[in-house]
Amino acid sequence: MNIPIIVSLVLFAAVYVALTTEIINKTAAVLLGAMIMVFAGIIDQEAAFGHIDWNVIFLLIGMMIIMNITRQTGLFQYVAIKIARFSRGEPLVILILLSLVTALFSAFLDNVTTVLIIVPITILIAVELGITPVPFVVTIAIASNIGGTATMIGDPPNIMIGSAAGLGFIDFIVNLAPVVLVILVVFCAMVALFFRKQLKVSNERKARIMNFDETKAIEDPKLLVKSLS
Repeated sequence: MNIPIIVSLVLFAAVYVALTTEIINKTAAVLLGAMIMVFAGIIDQEAAFGHIDWNVIFLLIGMMIIMNITRQTGLFQYVAIKIARFSRGEPLVILILLSLVTALFSAFLDNVTTVLIIVPITILIAVELGITPVPFVVTIAIASNIGGTATMIGDPPNIMIGSAAGLGFIDFIVNLAPVVLVILVVFCAMVALFFRKQLKVSNERKARIMNFDETKAIEDPKLLVKSLS
């Protein structure tokens, strides 16, 4: 094993440790590792830039812009409250419907951001119901990962795989969406089985949910119309 390979492996391990321990900013850790590779002569600058998939980079940037604009409208909070009221405050129904909606959003938007936006309002709903929010948070996080697998843009790894393999959006839908639907059905059944005893509340608690007004969640109606058009 020659020296460049050894240095590369050491740098990779160091960056990985920095990412997992978060001793420094993740972006800084990755960029620092890349800079050392170039300055050490392990790879030249032109080759380094040649390995960057700009299709993936700009697609992610575009999705983040769309996600940020949509977040400002209050759409996600509106949907979460609407689901809670539609479920008549029944915790298990709320949990399953929120999971399905999260999976749907995650299939077409950034799944991590989707979770970060939906979880706060979900915790608020759980607090009003007087139950622990843990089942909601865990279930939504898992549902987001499942839903994000269904499309090419649902998860960054899918974008990278699609770009490298020359696969299109329809290819992912045709081959993965049916499997994801089956997994979602099984997942919802497991959620109902594992959490049904923890999600029992009084009628008084359910009535609190019915007092929510989803229309107040929409912060910018004009921006919402523009973002959806």
